[in-house]
Amino acid sequence: MNQTMLSKLSKYKVLYAEDDEGVRKNVSEMLSLMFSEVVLAKDGMQAYELFQERHFDLIITDIKMPNLSGIELAKKVRKENKNIEIIVISAHTEVDYMLEAVELGLIRYIVKPITETKLIDALEKFLATQEDENQHIIEEGWVYDSLEKVIFNENEKFELTKKEAKFLEMLLKKKSVLSYEEIETSLWGDEYMSLNALRLMIKNFRKKLPQGALKNIQGFGYKL
Repeated sequence: MNQTMLSKLSKYKVLYAEDDEGVRKNVSEMLSLMFSEVVLAKDGMQAYELFQERHFDLIITDIKMPNLSGIELAKKVRKENKNIEIIVISAHTEVDYMLEAVELGLIRYIVKPITETKLIDALEKFLATQEDENQHIIEEGWVYDSLEKVIFNENEKFELTKKEAKFLEMLLKKKSVLSYEEIETSLWGDEYMSLNALRLMIKNFRKKLPQGALKNIQGFGYKL
């Protein structure tokens, strides 16, 4: 696994469910080298309870487990969260299992034994889905990564402040003019937004954007 992939995976949290203690230990050791946090569950029910209590970016689960199978876990998770990515691991290759997995929108169905190659292949697919969601094109060659809160092009990378990141996300979401009132309410909250404070933020923010990307609509606000 290359360093770039490791760096990308290190931002995410994974929940791993497996009832076989030996397999759970071996796979969790591999996952711990990749992810920022790996939380373990010994069966589907424990995994579901952990899912309800905490935030995870990815669930990796065995199919055949006591109390709640991996497929049943995936069904319960999907009722509450249609976006979280799920990878299923199983010793089974029966068509029925495969069909159920496909219907649940799982990103990979890994057949045991679990090898590093199989795991990396599944995690590459996971990263591809995350990058699609987290990366937003400002204009050709310029991308905003909403997970890292950075704007980058082929040659440069700019880290955004909290206000700048929120401002850009509002502009991208609205896709029209963002009024001064909306900016003050969302970025300054209960504090007073002086014109000098806004101008200073905009001045610094423009340095991180392609030239001419941010337009001021006089008397109203800003748009991309």
